[in-house]
Amino acid sequence: MALHIDVVSDVVCPWCYIGKRKLARAIELYRESAPEAEPPQVRWHPFQLNPDMPEGGVERGEYLQRKFGGRSTQIYARVSAAGAAVGIPFAFDKVTRQPNTLAAHSLIALAAGAGLQDAVLEAFFNAYFIDGRDLTSSRTLTEIACGAGLASAEVEACLASPQAREQVQAEDEEARRIGVDGVPFFIVNRRHAISGAQEPQVLLEAMLKSESESPVASDG
Repeated sequence: MALHIDVVSDVVCPWCYIGKRKLARAIELYRESAPEAEPPQVRWHPFQLNPDMPEGGVERGEYLQRKFGGRSTQIYARVSAAGAAVGIPFAFDKVTRQPNTLAAHSLIALAAGAGLQDAVLEAFFNAYFIDGRDLTSSRTLTEIACGAGLASAEVEACLASPQAREQVQAEDEEARRIGVDGVPFFIVNRRHAISGAQEPQVLLEAMLKSESESPVASDG
């Protein structure tokens, strides 16, 4: 049976983007070590770094000042260096608005049914952190999601659906209930939890350990 990897993340978390790249490398290493095994199945779950963020977001400079004071330059220099090490050319200076991420998460959930979660999530990360696009804009969200392969009618219906946002909110609350208080957060075969953008070898070790154990039933 294929390994199941659940990842809790947020599209405005740079460490989640870094963690996504490290997970991809860990999966490559896993497949090299076990070429006969089925590819791991990865499912992405929502978490809001800023659950009280207004629907229209806030100006980025205001957000950074409130959250980090005068430390944001040093903090993001470290993040940029970590991103460069995995091939992510962060362009934090292009980001002008800190968004509420419920809508983006609803589209990532929608993408699961089409097998496009990875592509849609990658598109949002790239749009926000490299191109500095405004994720508070429904038009921008639609362009990004459709560019990653989702059908425009389904995207528009999802963005107009209060139920889609409620489901994201419920998943976010469930993640916090089980103890997730920071992202990225990886759960391998519902047994082994890894917090933070750990190195590929750490993720690989959890995958190999899970592979040797009896599987735990998944609820999808």
